[in-house]
Amino acid sequence: MLHLSAAVDQPSAYDSGSYVELARLAEHGVLDFVTLDDTFARPGLDALAVLSRVAPATGRIGLVPTVTTTHTEPFHVQAAVATLDWVSRGRAGWRLDVSTTEGEARLFGRRHAAPADALWREAGEVADVAAKLWDSWEDDAEIRDEPTGRFIDRDKLHHVDFHGTEFSVRGPSIVPRPPQGHPVRVIDASEGQARDIAARYADVALVRSVSAAQTRAVRDRLRAAAARFGRDPDALRVLAALVVDLGDGEHAAEPGHGGGGPRQTAQGPLYRGGPVDLADLIASWHEEGAVDGFHLTPAEPRRDLERLVNGTVALLQHRGLFRTFYPGSTLREHLGLARPVNQYAGEAS
Repeated sequence: MLHLSAAVDQPSAYDSGSYVELARLAEHGVLDFVTLDDTFARPGLDALAVLSRVAPATGRIGLVPTVTTTHTEPFHVQAAVATLDWVSRGRAGWRLDVSTTEGEARLFGRRHAAPADALWREAGEVADVAAKLWDSWEDDAEIRDEPTGRFIDRDKLHHVDFHGTEFSVRGPSIVPRPPQGHPVRVIDASEGQARDIAARYADVALVRSVSAAQTRAVRDRLRAAAARFGRDPDALRVLAALVVDLGDGEHAAEPGHGGGGPRQTAQGPLYRGGPVDLADLIASWHEEGAVDGFHLTPAEPRRDLERLVNGTVALLQHRGLFRTFYPGSTLREHLGLARPVNQYAGEAS
């Protein structure tokens, strides 16, 4: 199954309507999910809050905000992501990232910047404790028995008692277990520091590369590492991450683009050409087994997302390479991922 997703980043947009418009367009194309980037390094809206506004205005598209694990409280982060899963009825994801600069650290004044490898180890601990907190309520912990006045079966609430290198969390969560069990965790696995964390904790790994061979090599390494961590490699989706500039409309891709692959730029791998050539590239990489799908960032949000949906996606659907309807209602169902079993189910509190 081919998976497609897109970014709806708009650095200069401060009204919710523009994000709703792009998310609805992506949903019209039956994309698995949209992402919205966020960072402490520049001004902008809070991605998770924006997508919480987008949630009731959409019905099927997955919603994946970036939420950094640096300078934030893991307990609050997991509760916010779980809340997004509830308000979207099971369509939430979470793109984990870290904050590496001293300028970002000064915004909080709690500690100095740290090396990326240490921050990614901490991010792994946050991903781990988030899953434990999501499981700290069993699915049937809420009983709502009015005659007896019992709202919760306390035998089905669990303390996680997590002790990490930078934080400790006792739990349980203040939010009941999310509809998906665990909202989908997304990590950019392009850099070495993040790759092991993605292999261990991510449901979706993004890889920025300029060739099918390079992407396939990273995918193979990620799947092998996932197996070493005791995971089923088939439960990890690896998506090639490209910036796409479809400003040339239906014209052929520039040399080095299209069938020849994207070019490396300061912003990452860039494809520049037309929707037809992009469809050919997507089909070729997927059929070669290099990727499970693509995460595409439009160079010009409205123009390129519209050409992606109405051109590239429509052509892939016509060829029978991409679905024409959503297979279910949750992001996990879109991605073909099982709902995780609660790790505490059956234990005494």
